[in-house]
Amino acid sequence: MRATMRMLANIKPERFLEAGNPTGLTGLFTHPSPRSTLLYLYSSTLEKLKAIPEYSVYRQSTEALAKHRYNAVDSIKPPGYEEWAKRAKEKVWKYRSVLMDQNQGPHRIDTVGESVYVVTEGPGEIDERVIERDGQDQTPSGSGSNAGTVNQSSQRRGYRSDIDETNWEPEPPLEASQILELENQIGGGLIEEVIQVAEGELKLLDTMIQSKVWEELEEKAPQGQWEYFSRDQHTPGTQEPPNK
Repeated sequence: MRATMRMLANIKPERFLEAGNPTGLTGLFTHPSPRSTLLYLYSSTLEKLKAIPEYSVYRQSTEALAKHRYNAVDSIKPPGYEEWAKRAKEKVWKYRSVLMDQNQGPHRIDTVGESVYVVTEGPGEIDERVIERDGQDQTPSGSGSNAGTVNQSSQRRGYRSDIDETNWEPEPPLEASQILELENQIGGGLIEEVIQVAEGELKLLDTMIQSKVWEELEEKAPQGQWEYFSRDQHTPGTQEPPNK
């Protein structure tokens, strides 16, 4: 149904979805780079979850969902991806010193776990979170590393935005059919909706960690407080059919 809404909103289906076009949902527009955005968000979520003990049910459930969706997104690669990944890998190492200096340009390196991303922060007010990565081994030591970009609405001060020594190239876009396939795999509505949920979960993590939700309550709940919500407390068996 949601995919049909997007098609009707765009009137004429194209091979690639055009960023900024209506999706058919009010206030929600076509994301410029959903694949790389989700990979970055899920990587960040999995990294932050490490601050929560493994026995926490919240960590277990969130981690399982993030891993499942990360793998689903990572399994679908856009046309020309391998060629782009090779060029991106070369640029990361060629301009590593520039990317590590936050005052030298609009791009910088952001490390998430063992993955390396190239973050782009522009002066615009538009809320774009565009992340590109290549998923290939890029470090001389052999540890996993990813190259990419993140466009965020926040503006970083202290650099000349008109200078871009790296001339960073974004990841190729997914085809419309690939996005539809990914939406069907995840089953969470349009890919833009999935991004919103992933962003919300990542923000929620800070609150959960700050509140230490895995610890015991300072004041124990009264005995029987939660019995009302227990399974089969009010309908323990199958209801008998009415007498004829």
